[in-house]
Amino acid sequence: MTTKKLTSAEIRQTFLDYFSEHAHTVIPSASLVPQDDPTLLFTNAGMNQFKDVFLGTGTRPYTRATDTQRCMRVAGKHNDLEDVGRDGTHHTFFEMLGNWSFGDYYKKEVITWGWYLLTEVFGLDKSRLWVTVFKDDKGDLGLDEEAATYWRTATDIAPDHITFFGRKDNFWEMGETGPCGPCSEIHYDRGPESCDKQGLPGHVCKVNGDCTRYTEIWNLVFIQYNRQANGMLEPLPAKHVDTGLGFERLVALLQGHSSNYRTDLFWPIIEHVQSMTGQTDAEREANIIAYRVIADHIRAVTFLIGDGVLPANKGRGYVLRMILRRAVRFGRKLGFTTPFMHELAGLVIKMMGDVFPELPTRTDFIKATILNEEKRFLRTLDQGLARLDEVMAALKEKQTTFIPGEDVFFLHDTLGLPPEVTRDVAEENGFTIDKAGYDKIREAHSSDEGSEEMEVDPHDLLYPILQDWMRAQDCKSLGYDPYYSLSVKTCVSGMIRNDSIDSSAVVGDTVELVLKHTCFYVESGGQVSDTGRILGPGWEVVVEDTRRPIEGLVIHIGRVIQGAPAVGDPVTAEVDASRRWDIMRNHTATHLLHRALREVLGSHVAQAGSLVAPERLRFDYNHDEPMTAEQRDRIERIVTQAILANYAVTSREEAYRDALQQGVIALFGEKYGEVVRVLRVGGADAPFSQELCGGTHVNWTGDIGPFVILSEGGIGAGIRRIEATTGRGALQAHHGTRARLEQAGALLNTQPDNVPQRIERLQEELRAAHKEIEQLKRKMARMDFQSLLDNVVDIAGVPVLAAQVDAPDVNTLREMADWFRDKMQGGVIVLGAVIDGKPMLIAATTQALAKERGIHAGNLIRDLAKMVGGGGGGRPDMAQAGGRDAAKLPEALGEATALISKMINT
Repeated sequence: MTTKKLTSAEIRQTFLDYFSEHAHTVIPSASLVPQDDPTLLFTNAGMNQFKDVFLGTGTRPYTRATDTQRCMRVAGKHNDLEDVGRDGTHHTFFEMLGNWSFGDYYKKEVITWGWYLLTEVFGLDKSRLWVTVFKDDKGDLGLDEEAATYWRTATDIAPDHITFFGRKDNFWEMGETGPCGPCSEIHYDRGPESCDKQGLPGHVCKVNGDCTRYTEIWNLVFIQYNRQANGMLEPLPAKHVDTGLGFERLVALLQGHSSNYRTDLFWPIIEHVQSMTGQTDAEREANIIAYRVIADHIRAVTFLIGDGVLPANKGRGYVLRMILRRAVRFGRKLGFTTPFMHELAGLVIKMMGDVFPELPTRTDFIKATILNEEKRFLRTLDQGLARLDEVMAALKEKQTTFIPGEDVFFLHDTLGLPPEVTRDVAEENGFTIDKAGYDKIREAHSSDEGSEEMEVDPHDLLYPILQDWMRAQDCKSLGYDPYYSLSVKTCVSGMIRNDSIDSSAVVGDTVELVLKHTCFYVESGGQVSDTGRILGPGWEVVVEDTRRPIEGLVIHIGRVIQGAPAVGDPVTAEVDASRRWDIMRNHTATHLLHRALREVLGSHVAQAGSLVAPERLRFDYNHDEPMTAEQRDRIERIVTQAILANYAVTSREEAYRDALQQGVIALFGEKYGEVVRVLRVGGADAPFSQELCGGTHVNWTGDIGPFVILSEGGIGAGIRRIEATTGRGALQAHHGTRARLEQAGALLNTQPDNVPQRIERLQEELRAAHKEIEQLKRKMARMDFQSLLDNVVDIAGVPVLAAQVDAPDVNTLREMADWFRDKMQGGVIVLGAVIDGKPMLIAATTQALAKERGIHAGNLIRDLAKMVGGGGGGRPDMAQAGGRDAAKLPEALGEATALISKMINT
């Protein structure tokens, strides 16, 4: 039994060690970005990564597992954001400890082990523990007598602490259909003093009640049914266990705190923020909500960016941006006027890096991303808050505290203030926001953005059926090995034709074939799928694509060009070798390019997306500035030198954590298991490059051949894209460049080597010609101006000229106005010209006439501009305007003298 106060690290490790001793495999946490599950925005429970196992579409090499899973809950029914910081228990990011059984142990073991861990290992007071058991209140499932019996006989919990609840609280379902089952929850009684509704008439503290006295800490789910589409529950052939224990809650209990924020998971962050602000303990407590928000949000932000999420205006990127900006705004309440969150990220990485080894390898990337987003938000934060103050002040005068949706949208769309931040500020001032109105306006403005969720293609429903059929026929797809052979002898295990499962096809059919073994690579990690052909007895299928729609099923999509393929036929599967070699050259070059980018631009550079195709490679990376020509040349040289060094390219399987500790780079958004494939370029002692990669590669860098960068540019805020090619693609690029250079030389009547110098001379000649043309235009304008002086009229003693002229640009119009004022020693001039198809107007007078006679060039030009469909204005002595309707320019100039007459003081 635990006798000393444990640190959070010790608590986590004790949990994992306990289940490891009970034959569980300790697995790494999955990413916050769910893999192959479009229904989820973020990983929000430990079971997410095992969803395929529960659905029967995937397997694992173990039947018992345990882990600590990083989770996010900020959207949908689990949206806790509004409460984060306002109490001691709500969080956006949290850890979920869990243990699983896949058809292995069941209720007796998990109940016995769970009780022993909490009471004997962690030493929780047994008299404060309560459990809930399922008792059907809406059907005929009855009482989960098995769970109730084991709670009574396998533990020493007080019998009256076993309570019973119905489907709302104690029946877990993955969705409307699929695996489901009863659950049993473990709650902790914090005592009557912790109740937040003490003294309220009629209130009674109870488990699953509406006060804070009882805290759920562990949910034990017993997956024993499969819900059919008709709602019927069918017993599963294999029963599973899925448990989730709230880590932050457990740490608070074991460390004796009523608030999770007082534990060593959050308090060091809060203390660090306090040291940055210089506030006293009393000031800290007066602003504790801001401290809590910052402590929670920096953990979320650090892990989101660490898992490859970047700030954006929709989807996961919007959640990241919103959380970060919310924290920055609360930081402003503490006095921060410059970026500070990036510094806190370093502390989070230091605190959590041992458990989540991805974080330390991405420190520079995480901090740089946070810093850039902070700077971007700080540019408009003051303006946004000031505008919000104006809105609230105006509403207060109208005696309303409801901020309309259009104002909320303007603050977000124009000034970058997320509605969540607007809501926080509004509530602090006694206001509410029209969130529904905001959502409606935003939806109207972004109707073309699409949904975050993907619709399921009915065709995809065939794959699990096909897999089940193959299992029944004992004709499985057993082998997937694209690394060591471009050809394999195998047999056809299954077939889909015309959107149905079939056993044969004919010439002209499009088919999807499953082979017992395959050497075709399936698109993954940015590398495109292989193409090729499958040859059977008297038939041939041209393979145009491959897919892996569900775990364990590789589909070869192609056209029958000869014969009649049939399930069971022996075949030879052949990959298009020349195309695969082009892909392998580009893929290995991508690794070399990644290393070169980090060397030249900085260690913060990380891959943000990629495409490895036969004709080119595309590499997206985070960086705020365009690449200079010198940097581009240096990167090309580094990659070329690595190719010429002819480094060995090797791969081997290693433990995930061991690989990261050796400095191996893990890519964002990829799903890694506990054993990973490490791709090294160069010797293991001092590799040129080492990354986790499941793609195909050359054996020696010398096999890559020439490498050339084709383009580099920005594709979004803080994200740039570089495209390059190798081998045959690079030779083609070089030949194209040489051909264009020779063509340019021929057009310029010079040798290709002299093209740059010849262009420089031509540019000098062109500049001289333009200068001469401009001088001639000015001379002609001056001559035209002299003839215009004959049209000057006198209005109340003031010389006035209004005319349309042929001027090449606005500057010439201004010069002509100055010539008039100099020539006439005063007066008023209004000139109009059509420049680039648009009417332009200019009016000028002297400051003396403006002051003494009431002439205002800005007012005059404003009225004239309306007549040509434009607008403008300016100073009393000089103003200009543009319009859209050039045809009405003469009419507008014709009205000028009348308007001037009305202005002049006689």
